[in-house]
Amino acid sequence: MHFFDYHLPEHLIAQHPAAERDAARLLVVRRDTQRIQHHIFRDLPELLSPGDLVVLNDTRVLPARVVGRREATGGKWEGLFLRATETGLWEMLAQTRGYPEVGTVFVTDTGLRLVLRGRTADRHWLMQPEAEGTPPEILSTYGHIPLPPYIRKGREDAGDRERYQTVYAGAAAGSVAAPTAGLHFTPAVFDRLTARGIGTARVTLHVGLGTFAPVKEDDPTKHAIHHEWCAVPQGTVDTIRDTKARGGRVVAIGTTTTRTLESAARPDGLRSFCGETGLFIHEPFEFRAVDALVTNFHLPRTTLLLLVGALAGDELLARAYAEAVTCEYRFFSYGDAMLVL
Repeated sequence: MHFFDYHLPEHLIAQHPAAERDAARLLVVRRDTQRIQHHIFRDLPELLSPGDLVVLNDTRVLPARVVGRREATGGKWEGLFLRATETGLWEMLAQTRGYPEVGTVFVTDTGLRLVLRGRTADRHWLMQPEAEGTPPEILSTYGHIPLPPYIRKGREDAGDRERYQTVYAGAAAGSVAAPTAGLHFTPAVFDRLTARGIGTARVTLHVGLGTFAPVKEDDPTKHAIHHEWCAVPQGTVDTIRDTKARGGRVVAIGTTTTRTLESAARPDGLRSFCGETGLFIHEPFEFRAVDALVTNFHLPRTTLLLLVGALAGDELLARAYAEAVTCEYRFFSYGDAMLVL
């Protein structure tokens, strides 16, 4: 797994998206010939074949980051919404100086008051928002887009609420990070896919914070993989079966789509699925649903990189990343993309 650790010059970490979504660069990695080619993302329809199927993760990113101060002292504080508990409290990652007592009140820069009610065994905070509505409703008013810390230290710019969201995101908001491979799609790209006879289908996986967790074990396969909620509707199952029966390929848009589809795959075929997945994809792995992958460039020592390596192969992926660094591709969430065929 010598692709697993690599050196990345800091200036290659994209701080803003490309001026146009589909103007990002696209590194094409061909497993059959071991060739690497350079394209632009809007070339994607011509790089696929009529009869192929593009599968998208239609999750919507929550404005899950809140920033503010302790009401009593003015001390700085920030938090990230993770989920709502059965009692209506918000489980959050939080950062501030000291160890606030239960009952401490915090006020965000947008005017939301939250009261600390307890902590979990994982040291996450349990907070009670003093506002009416569901978490997506409250956060849409008071929250910030949860940019990763390697993008401007997480500070939101005016355009991030639009650009850190796919153009096809559905109504179900539940992710604390974007399915970044999908950020490059535009209506024009979809029109050209349709014109070329390439279909689309959807799944949902709500991206959790564990997606970016570094693998610390010497043996990466011993890593305790995170769980995420996902769903594969029966309509998508039927479309994938029809595609494969006609000889078409299933092209997963992103590692989250890949994890979702392979979670629903069984030795006797694909089935509809709804629930938590703890699937850990790493070499060796038999892909039952996915034939090709569009993905961004990932952080070293992450499970995302292991997943891509399981599909592309160790040596080819190492070559591809070395080529991307040499050619100064832009990396991570707002960066360029790779197509593994």
